[in-house]
Amino acid sequence: MMRWYSRRFSRTVCLWLAFISVTLHLLLVALSPFVYQSSSLAYTNDTSTGSDSHASHANQAKMPPDARKIGNGPSSPVNMGDRIGRSGSMGSGLSKLDALFSHPLYDVPTLPIPEEDWLMRIKPKVTSGRSTQMWVSDPEIDYDPAHWNSTSDSQPPWLRFHLGISRRQLYPHRDPNMPSLIQQLSKHRIVSAVQKSGGTQLKLVMSFPNYGQAMLKPMKQERDEESNFNLYYFSDFERHNAEIAAFHLDRVLGYRRIPPAVGRLVDVVKEIKDITTDHRLAKTFFTSPVGNVCFYGQCSYYCSTEHAVCGRPHELEASLAVMLPDPSLAKRHSWRSPWRRSYSRSKVAAWETDSQYCDTVKKTAPYDKGTRLVDLIDLTILDFLMGNMDRHHYETFEKFGNNTFLLHLDNGRAFGRHSKDEPSILAPLEQCCRIRRSTLSRLRLLSLPQYRLSDVMRESLSHDPLFSVAPLLSEPHLLALDRRLNVVLQTVRDCQRRQRSRRGEGSDVIYDDINDYKKSVTPVTPAG
Repeated sequence: MMRWYSRRFSRTVCLWLAFISVTLHLLLVALSPFVYQSSSLAYTNDTSTGSDSHASHANQAKMPPDARKIGNGPSSPVNMGDRIGRSGSMGSGLSKLDALFSHPLYDVPTLPIPEEDWLMRIKPKVTSGRSTQMWVSDPEIDYDPAHWNSTSDSQPPWLRFHLGISRRQLYPHRDPNMPSLIQQLSKHRIVSAVQKSGGTQLKLVMSFPNYGQAMLKPMKQERDEESNFNLYYFSDFERHNAEIAAFHLDRVLGYRRIPPAVGRLVDVVKEIKDITTDHRLAKTFFTSPVGNVCFYGQCSYYCSTEHAVCGRPHELEASLAVMLPDPSLAKRHSWRSPWRRSYSRSKVAAWETDSQYCDTVKKTAPYDKGTRLVDLIDLTILDFLMGNMDRHHYETFEKFGNNTFLLHLDNGRAFGRHSKDEPSILAPLEQCCRIRRSTLSRLRLLSLPQYRLSDVMRESLSHDPLFSVAPLLSEPHLLALDRRLNVVLQTVRDCQRRQRSRRGEGSDVIYDDINDYKKSVTPVTPAG
């Protein structure tokens, strides 16, 4: 009898324990989504502020209203962070680069461009017996007959690029002509190769059958090879991959002020030696002891047998950048940078010793009005991220006067060192404490893990034809971009702190071009 009561008591206890266990399990399942959501949000906020301690608050306070609205939608930085997979793409299927270019800070409404704000326009050419607007060229050896009219479909990519240059930029954000232009630079047959006159190092002008031209810079050193620390910046090599990476970085920053540049494997014999009509260039070809075809040209630096450019044995890596319109059609003005270096081994420039140097610049034309100063600081930020110390001049199109963008040309000495930053490049930003709101907002965006500058640059460069040979930038160079971006953002914060200590506010640091732009956009009233 006692044994029966004992068994019954044990069974009752087991049933109660099972009931309590099931109840606790169901309660845990019900609460787990809230716990997960809270921890996920906390993690995202921590990573966002980790790269920029001021970013979370500053993005809300300083971003334009359109950007702040995103915080409640599917494109919110916080929400996006939860949807990024290991592949670096968004949960919606967008890559980081596509998501960046779809962001309202990049995909802004386009304003109608007045006729006078286009650099070039096609003028009707009427010949005897013709009433069309056809362009007709004389037949030439190796060149295609040119039958182009005012319809864009009939025009070669290089011409469409020239006709797309405006007062604001070299090409639009979503340029439908870009794929065909890249295709031309990387694949089209080369019919002429001559050395470009002037400059300190070897450059070639390559011509295509459709009369397009590109600037070629040959491979000088391996991608992971750093510049010699004992070498002065003005004696450094120009790098082919730097020209390509500069084009991609300029586009990622939202500037669009560098002509498109593409990597290409060039046959030194068939595409240079056999077709050149440049006698100075032709007589510098030779075959190296190991059978590689080499040449060195004639220039101020590094044009000798000791610094020859060699194929392997015929193939040569190079960058090809589309040429801008000929100066006879679109004149350019060259401006000496106020922060130009001394280019001396013993002297320093005035800005290197005078902390108030910017006060003088601000009183000097064309920096005393308009946007020229913040335009130059945009260029300064680009150069600092690339480590380019060789910015002695910049150019603008004369047609647009002082009210236009700066051309970011000649970037071959960028990306030379990844292990060392050069803070003196940021002198214009540090001394003037002035930056565009749109530029700052995009920099803050690129500091977030959802977009991360190194990640979008890695993805962008992977589309270049030379990526099949090797990545255009080594990982240390890509990681240096993130480090330097944080330096730029810290410099802006330091400027704002100094302004607040002097005047009680830091708003003078920001030039609000976003609100100015929004005011100029005329809302479209729906029909009916």
